[in-house]
Amino acid sequence: MKSNHAAKKLTIKKASQKTVALILENIRSAENVGALFRTADAAGISHIYLVGYTPAPLDRFKRPNTKIATRALGAEKNILWSIHTNTLTLITKLKKDNWQIVALEQAPTAIDYKKVAKQLGQKVAYIVGNEVDGVLPKTLARADIIAEIPMRGKKESLNVSVAPGIALFRMLDI
Repeated sequence: MKSNHAAKKLTIKKASQKTVALILENIRSAENVGALFRTADAAGISHIYLVGYTPAPLDRFKRPNTKIATRALGAEKNILWSIHTNTLTLITKLKKDNWQIVALEQAPTAIDYKKVAKQLGQKVAYIVGNEVDGVLPKTLARADIIAEIPMRGKKESLNVSVAPGIALFRMLDI
């Protein structure tokens, strides 16, 4: 009887979880992409969209990218991923499928990432951008929410492979 009760609890918990995706826009470093795959796996991300020149786990000849594999430690094999040339086209498709778009970026209209959880729908796609330039302005304009992690030190931002881990675990209440 006890095991049936546990199974019911698990089913209820799974039914209430959000479907979450990660959009990597023009990430230049394969090492950062690998680290993001590993973080995404830990956070239960269902899909990673690789946009622009973001490197993929497999090259066009289906050979593994060893820099990604070294950092991902197998996570690149556990998460669905796809390659896209244009972020705006991808966002348009996702919004038609009722996805909420959250950009993780510093911007004048950004809100503290700790206040985002209550605003999230059932399907959420988080966007992170290039290591130097961040998320493109035209992409930010299409986001439903822009969330930022306040910086207390002298550096103005975190590494692109670190910030999503902090934000996802807080915003998704993991």
